[in-house]
Amino acid sequence: IKFRPRTVTRRFGLSPTMAQALSRRSSRHSARSSKVSSVAVIFVVSSVTIFLALCSGEDHGRGFTSPAARAGLVPQQAQSLDEASNPALDRRAALLFGSGGLWSVTLGNPLEAAASEVKNVVVAGATGQTGRRILERLAKMGSLSVTGGVRDVADAQKKLAEAKVEIRGFMMDRIDAVVDTKGVALKRLDVVKDSVDTLAKTMQGADALVIATGFVPGNPFALSQEAHAVDNLGTVALVDAAKKAGVSKVVLVTSILTNARAWGQENSAGFLATNVFGGVLDEKLVAEKYLRSSGLDYTIVRPGGLTSTSPSGNLVVNKEDTTSGAEISRDLVADVCIAALFDSKASNKVVEIIEDANAPQLTKEQWFAKLA
Repeated sequence: IKFRPRTVTRRFGLSPTMAQALSRRSSRHSARSSKVSSVAVIFVVSSVTIFLALCSGEDHGRGFTSPAARAGLVPQQAQSLDEASNPALDRRAALLFGSGGLWSVTLGNPLEAAASEVKNVVVAGATGQTGRRILERLAKMGSLSVTGGVRDVADAQKKLAEAKVEIRGFMMDRIDAVVDTKGVALKRLDVVKDSVDTLAKTMQGADALVIATGFVPGNPFALSQEAHAVDNLGTVALVDAAKKAGVSKVVLVTSILTNARAWGQENSAGFLATNVFGGVLDEKLVAEKYLRSSGLDYTIVRPGGLTSTSPSGNLVVNKEDTTSGAEISRDLVADVCIAALFDSKASNKVVEIIEDANAPQLTKEQWFAKLA
C-alpha cells in the first residue's frame, strides 16, 4: 500500500516535502529497500529535526523517561504494561479513508447538556489544538470549576492567548482558538515527568478528567520512545492519578481505527500512515484497554482525521470498530467530549466520530442514544 502525500499532509500537518519523503518510503516493498528509504527520510528531515528535537508539542511531555520510573509505576504495573505493549496483542489504526456512518447528529451546542454531578473538570493537554477548545468551552459554562493541565503554566498562559501558525516537530499547526484564561486555573500536569502522586494532587477535588494529550512527532530517532512515554505510559499514569484523586469520570481522546486489527483493518492506508509515527496507535490501544479495565466511568472518543477549521458537515457518531476514515473538525471533537461528561448514555462507551455533509441531523440528546 502506498501512502498518499496529500492524505498524510492533511492528517498530520506535514510539510509537502516531508509527506513526499514518507510517500517514497512507503513505496518500497522489500525489507532491505525499506531500511534504505528510512535512512533517506532521516537525511531529508535531519536539518530540521535536530533543533526541533529540543522542543516538544504543546500538549505533550518533553523527552523520554524510563517506563518504570515514569508516572511512579510500581514494578507490577510496569510489567503489566510491558506485556500489554507486546506486538503480538491487538493493535489499532488511524483514519482518513472511507466512512462508516451509522447515524448522525445536528451541530447543536452540547454545552447546554443536562445537569449532572460533574462540577469540577481537569483538562489534560490543555494547550493542544483539541485541548484548548475543550478548555474554552468548559470555561464558558459558568457553573463549572475548570483546571487546565499544562507542562509550564507561564508558557501556557501565553500560548492560550494567541493565534498563530506554529511548527511542532514534524507538524505545522494553525492555532485559531484563543482561550480567555481568567476563568480557568492553570496547573502543572506533565504526564512524562510527574509521578502519579504529583498528578493526583493536581486533580484533587475534581469530578471529571478529559485527556487530550498525545505526542507530537519530532526527533526521528526517538519516535517510538516518545509515543510510548506519552500515549501509553502518560495516559496510564493519568488514569491511576484520577483513581487516587477520587475522579469519577474520564473522557479519553484517541483515534479511529485504534483497534483496527480486531476487525481486519491493520493493512488499511489510514492505519499504516498513522502508526508509522512511532507505533503511536499501538500505544494508544494499550492506554484504552487500561482505562476500560480501571473501574472508572469512561468515554473513549475516537475522532477521524482532525482539522482545525470550522465544521463543514454534520456530526456522525458510530459504535466502536466501525469507522475507517473521513475527517472531523476539532470543534466537534471538543463538543462531543464535553457532552460525554454529562450524558449518562455515554457511560463506559467507545464512540467514533466523523463529519458527513450528507448525513441526517439529530438533536444533541441523540448523540449517544444508539450506542447501546
